[in-house]
Amino acid sequence: MLLRLAYLGLTNTFALLRLIPVSNRDKDIEILALRHQIGVLQRQLGDTRVRFSPADRALLTALLHRLPRQILHRLRLLVRPDTILRWHRDLLRRHHARMSRPKRPGRPRTIRSIRVLVLRLAKENPNWGYRRIHGELLVLGIKLAASTVWQILTDTGIDPAPERASSIWAQFLRSQAEVLLGCDFFET
Repeated sequence: MLLRLAYLGLTNTFALLRLIPVSNRDKDIEILALRHQIGVLQRQLGDTRVRFSPADRALLTALLHRLPRQILHRLRLLVRPDTILRWHRDLLRRHHARMSRPKRPGRPRTIRSIRVLVLRLAKENPNWGYRRIHGELLVLGIKLAASTVWQILTDTGIDPAPERASSIWAQFLRSQAEVLLGCDFFET
């Protein structure tokens, strides 16, 4: 489409340059001839609608969007003036959407200093899992998702949920099981 639009723009520029030395009388005659041709096309097409390519729409929009609506209604066009204005709004909407699209899709990268801090906490405290590191970061005022801590640890080859040799929670569960079952079920 972009190549077609460039081609149409270039050919119309040459057509404009060709019109510069032409007298106003000759331009008026050409305009009348073009209007007559459009009338003939409209009679032959009847209810059939003319199909414009996206490049044709863009060119017509660029040429006609600055004209006031009253003048657009007086012109003999193959499309309604409201259609030209709708094409212009669509072009602007697509342009704005393209310009406001993020350059890099997806989640923003974690700041390097935070990554270093996560790795330092994990190396200095090998029994801590990703949730404990996440909690310590929150205490420090660093807002980071627990899944991000998990990803940082996993990417560097550190187990995000290490087995604890002796944790208070595991000891509690073991003692509760022994009480419920009445025997030393878990042998160490």
